[in-house]
Amino acid sequence: MTGAPLHIAHITGESGFSGGESQLFLLIEGLRARGHTNLLVCPPGSDAEREARRRGFAAESIAMRNDLSLGAARQVAALLRRHAPAIVHCHTGRANWVGGIGARWARVPALSTRRMDRRVKRGLRTRWLYRRLLRRVAAISPAVERRLLDARVEPERIRVIWSAVDPEALRPSAPREVLRAQLGAAPETPCLLVAANLVRRKGVDVLLAAVAALAPGSRCVLWVAGDGAERAALEAAAARLGIAERVRFLGRRGDVPDLLEACDVFVLPSRQEGLGVAALEAMARGRPVVASAVGGLAEIVIPEQTGLLVPPGDAAVLAAALERLLADPGLARRLGAAGAARVAERFLAEQMVSAYEALYREILAERSAGVGAGDAR
Repeated sequence: MTGAPLHIAHITGESGFSGGESQLFLLIEGLRARGHTNLLVCPPGSDAEREARRRGFAAESIAMRNDLSLGAARQVAALLRRHAPAIVHCHTGRANWVGGIGARWARVPALSTRRMDRRVKRGLRTRWLYRRLLRRVAAISPAVERRLLDARVEPERIRVIWSAVDPEALRPSAPREVLRAQLGAAPETPCLLVAANLVRRKGVDVLLAAVAALAPGSRCVLWVAGDGAERAALEAAAARLGIAERVRFLGRRGDVPDLLEACDVFVLPSRQEGLGVAALEAMARGRPVVASAVGGLAEIVIPEQTGLLVPPGDAAVLAAALERLLADPGLARRLGAAGAARVAERFLAEQMVSAYEALYREILAERSAGVGAGDAR
């Protein structure tokens, strides 16, 4: 660590727990290991609040019913005055507004992380957020950065800080053959895995159609790890496509490292994706990845080197890519090994934590120097 320890307030507006929350805790664990202290501000009863308390982080809860809840912003400002953090880090869209306004009132500099590969609307609201409330915005991939630039966010306010993984946290609990037996997979049966929230954006419906389109002799099975609003519809689709006996809906799992160890090919057929941490986790475990060529996925997966990319929504092309890997174990092994090397080179948690620590200090040095006098403070 360079410089004095910092006290950082992190704000999230999410009640559930998905990839963004996993990255948040990966960051604050890394910051704690470097001697920094962290405060999490989150909705009451949220999964993040429970996880923070379980891990021994300070947590405060505030209801954030909408983006421009001035009552919530006043509570945030009061919390910040009481806890006196050096900087505020907003981790979700709602947190940007509630936390950004609260931080401005408390006169604490704020930044945000943008994770979604969605269009950012141009206009007064966007200008006010990124010029007045937030000192910087970290985009988790160049694809997300392009969305911000398209909305005319000033380039000097944007930093690309990749999402990351901790390979040590991905170690399985048992040997591969034991895990496969627990999941009912015969040793010779190829197993596909998708780990995602079951929402339309993740494209699991396309994957089901691709599995149904595989050659008649295919003996593979598909494990679907995750839950969400689309689960019932996806289970009905598997039955309608005649593949229900080859698809196992596993629900939300806390043993993704075990699933990665047990599977043969990881699939992420998203229609949109800011980056796709699940794909990074699979790569870290040496699993070949088949993913949609969208957003950050198209930047972390190098076609024909660390995985295969397919057009989003195209079940036929996805099926062809899966058949190619299932028929060529040597190719699958080569892609998996190259994926693990790519993660070690660019996508480790230590690298992400170092980048955020440097950004915090950059903002604080700028504030001390009085730079940007009319901007967010």
